[in-house]
Amino acid sequence: MKAMILAAGLGTRMRPLTDNCPKPLLAVAGKPLIVHHIEKLVALGIKQIIINHAYLGHMIEEALGDGSQFGCHIQYSAEQEVLETGGGIYNALPLLTANENPEQPFLLVNGDVWLDWGRIKLPSEITGLCHLWLVKNPEHNPLGDFVLTPSTAVFDKSESGAIGDAAFTFSGISLIKPALFNAANQGAFPLAPLLREAMAMNEVSGELYRGNWVDVGTPERLQQVEDLLLVLEK
Repeated sequence: MKAMILAAGLGTRMRPLTDNCPKPLLAVAGKPLIVHHIEKLVALGIKQIIINHAYLGHMIEEALGDGSQFGCHIQYSAEQEVLETGGGIYNALPLLTANENPEQPFLLVNGDVWLDWGRIKLPSEITGLCHLWLVKNPEHNPLGDFVLTPSTAVFDKSESGAIGDAAFTFSGISLIKPALFNAANQGAFPLAPLLREAMAMNEVSGELYRGNWVDVGTPERLQQVEDLLLVLEK
């Protein structure tokens, strides 16, 4: 299985920390946030990692190299224009699918989240087009994104059939089959509409992740991760 780490964001909410540093390279507990992800992916047995980048992307390549220092092989999907999440993944599909079974899902990781990777158990296979890890709603997203039913199906919270079930927030961690992008075209587009289309076809499963999780979108949340790690390391 391959993994893709999304690292092409501008990090505008992190300014001034990101004025001269891409957000994935901001230090948490002494090392870049993206390195925490890479090390945990390698511990899970994932040795082929694709990273997309745009803003100050050369700094990411210079810092991480080919991945050999982490025991993996890193390839880069450089973006010359803003492609958004969906467009960035579509652009990287040739790297994600090379030498792979076309049905083989890849692990997608938002580069600006932090979580206890030890609590993530990768399923050996998924039945639909994607599998999402959801979390309890944080203060900045109190209404949630998607509904998780007792049968582990995931639906958009606006779907009438999902009324009465609890809505949770998407963690930014998912397993995705390349077929999710069969109808997509090159260019900039978000991932969420593709997920919702798959949900409408009952092609999305999920589970509730119950460990520590932080959407590292602001300097305050970056400090929150720093404080968490200090406690966990004691």
